[in-house]
Amino acid sequence: MSAITLLLVLIAMALLFDFLNGFNDSANVVATIIASRAMSARGALTLAALANLAGPFLFGVAVAETIGAEVADPRAISIAVVLAALFAASLWDLATWYFGIPVSSSHALVGGIVGAAVTGSGFAAIQAQGLWKVAIALLVSPLLGFAVALVVMQAMLWLLRNATPKANVALSRAQVVTATALALSHGANDAQKTMGVIAMGLLTLGFTPVFVVPWWVVLLSASAIALGTALGGWRIIRTLGTRFYRIHPIHGFTSQLASAAVILAASLAGGPVSTTQVVSMSILGAGAAERKSQVRWLAVNEIFVAWALTLPATALLAVPIYYLIESILRHGGG
Repeated sequence: MSAITLLLVLIAMALLFDFLNGFNDSANVVATIIASRAMSARGALTLAALANLAGPFLFGVAVAETIGAEVADPRAISIAVVLAALFAASLWDLATWYFGIPVSSSHALVGGIVGAAVTGSGFAAIQAQGLWKVAIALLVSPLLGFAVALVVMQAMLWLLRNATPKANVALSRAQVVTATALALSHGANDAQKTMGVIAMGLLTLGFTPVFVVPWWVVLLSASAIALGTALGGWRIIRTLGTRFYRIHPIHGFTSQLASAAVILAASLAGGPVSTTQVVSMSILGAGAAERKSQVRWLAVNEIFVAWALTLPATALLAVPIYYLIESILRHGGG
């Protein structure tokens, strides 16, 4: 295959992954605002999509550089590695969407890159420092989401201890602001992962002399995740919006504020986080601060299992996909 054909295949696959990411992660932004009846489902999804589109333009591409240049040695990255990582992550996203389980697209993509790079070049291809940076960001961010939401919720309960039911109206309106901030932070983090993968392909195929994220890659990636968000993953929206506990405006406001703060801070630092994990744990933190017994903890178990399985599952899934793509490229003259 010619370099331009491979690039087009890569871009198409990357944008499909980005679309699925937005499709799954729309729940992160809109689940609580819909569950608390602060906005209609369609209005919330439209708001989230527009903010997702704007996010990477406002907050830079530090996360793209982490994913694209720091997890695996650029010299070990081939087009087969990039495509195998995308295919593995996309298949995992589709499978977990079907069962309505919110998992980490970040974990899936990193797992796919690690599995494909190791298959192609051995364990020496993995850059330990970059992988640790990703691992720490993915591990610490959900715990921060829970802790921040717990503290903010306790503060809100104290501030509103003498409030009348009219406070719910103000909190519902405030959720429009916090949902926008959350969607902006989501676009600033998750869309960048696809940008990093496309930039890897551009470098590998010789279209760029060094790792760089062109403006058109930013536009395509942001548009794909915005479109996925607009269409929405309703199965996962139901999981986050209803299965943990009955969400009221105060829970929606608190969890969105905490999530946005954590995700935006990570984006500016170049740390790729799982927005799914951060939002889920923020929802749990807000509920636990009010009353631990109201949280349906059993509903959380299957999500934790899926989180734990995602990285190793996609790494293993990338192995046969890598061999298949390598075989196709050899027989196709690539």
